[in-house]
Amino acid sequence: MEALLTAAVPQARAAIDADDKEVGDHLEAVTEAAFTVTHYFAAHVPGYRGWQWCVVLAGCPGCDDVTVNEVALLPGSTALTAPEWVPWAERVRPGDLNPGDLLATPTDDPRLVPGYVDNDDNDPLSEESAVATELGLGRKRLLSREGRLEAASRWVDGEHGPASEMARSARHNCGTCGFYLPVVGSLRAAFGVCANEYAADGRVVHAEYGCGAHSDVEAPTGGGSPAYDAYDDGAVEIHANS
Repeated sequence: MEALLTAAVPQARAAIDADDKEVGDHLEAVTEAAFTVTHYFAAHVPGYRGWQWCVVLAGCPGCDDVTVNEVALLPGSTALTAPEWVPWAERVRPGDLNPGDLLATPTDDPRLVPGYVDNDDNDPLSEESAVATELGLGRKRLLSREGRLEAASRWVDGEHGPASEMARSARHNCGTCGFYLPVVGSLRAAFGVCANEYAADGRVVHAEYGCGAHSDVEAPTGGGSPAYDAYDDGAVEIHANS
């Protein structure tokens, strides 16, 4: 029976449901188990370089009938296959975020704590030295009101201002984000620094600027799109034009 199955190359080739030009030379016949032989053929299918057609033939003792059990297209040793899957959280890199993208932070993200938790973010300076620092004592010159307004104008109109493409595509703004570090002084109400390495890390952002990496963005649940409600196409009736 094994010799019969091994010699059944024409039957194995005929079992492949493909164009003749997509089925190449017979490569080998492998005995998988008792009364079972697998035939391999080269596959000339566009986009499947290095793949092989696999046809499993079987028989039974005392019978000359050959049965086709299975036909498949499988990757060979030199096949082009997809790389090993890597979770998105390990693939994403700083600079990957584009307008409209959503980047959820894990619930156990060590960079964030609930708002009611003391995060030990205390000013190490004494109250007196803090006041002195705010007044600029120890520095020869300070920004004037005009200088501050000019800086604020540049930042508002810049790529991290409230009218930028990224901000207009975002659902949340920086003023409510856990990664937002407000600046000191008279500009505190309007500006801060982003501390999210996947967003505007280290840059001055407007409180009304925003992006998809806001600390309140939730990961998709799998029910529809994270950006839009699920669309029920079953509710649409299609009528043929007469």
